[in-house]
Amino acid sequence: MIVGIFGSFIPVLPGLSSSWVGLLLLYLTKTVENNYWVLGITFVLMVIITILDYVIPSRGTKKFGGSSYGVWGTNIGLIVGIFAPIPFGVIIGPFLGAFIGELMYDSQDHKRALKAATGSLLGFLASSFVNFLFTVVYLGIFLNVAWEYRNIFF
Repeated sequence: MIVGIFGSFIPVLPGLSSSWVGLLLLYLTKTVENNYWVLGITFVLMVIITILDYVIPSRGTKKFGGSSYGVWGTNIGLIVGIFAPIPFGVIIGPFLGAFIGELMYDSQDHKRALKAATGSLLGFLASSFVNFLFTVVYLGIFLNVAWEYRNIFF
């Protein structure tokens, strides 16, 4: 569960999916009754939010006036940023990708390129915030279930 919380901020770690695996492991113990509804609903939410993690930054670029070049730049920058050796590559990568993509589209319009890159950054930050919120909710579910069965665990 803790890896999930950190993973919501550090994109290299799988945040929400780690939290879901923590819930799954809790429910797989012999002392806790299986609740397939909780596991199923949290799994579906995890899949949807994981997909949105890759969609939201490019939508932010588009919302702030970016072209398809900026959207592609955002996606390429996100992938490059994951493997970049710099500490904040996942944040800087989509921003620079959108900026460079927009400059390739129209090399004269720096303001438009910067606006599209800002949309990419805001999309990434919004995505990280949603991820963090859901990892905290999953932690709350985990703690609630563990509290219900505390006499068995301790």
